[in-house]
Amino acid sequence: QDSPLKAVQMLWVNLIMDTLASLALATEPPTEALLLRKPYGRDQPLISRTMLRNILGHALYQLLVIFTLLFVGEGGRGRGPQEPRGDVGR
Repeated sequence: QDSPLKAVQMLWVNLIMDTLASLALATEPPTEALLLRKPYGRDQPLISRTMLRNILGHALYQLLVIFTLLFVGEGGRGRGPQEPRGDVGR
């Protein structure tokens, strides 16, 4: 069975994804205060309350958008994803 992505395609995907990640890390230059602060302790949480609130807020927003597009997107008919379209095969 062939892989859906060939080796060269996998390299391109890896290059694009790594480039976007490095751009995200490189957009904000380090400040002197950030470089001089002490490291966090081992018992400190990895995700702060603010980060968790932002993650959950974005997840809820994305779910709201995707479900709105899924169920109301085609003219507001409210067809679910399992119902066939009437004009298929014509």
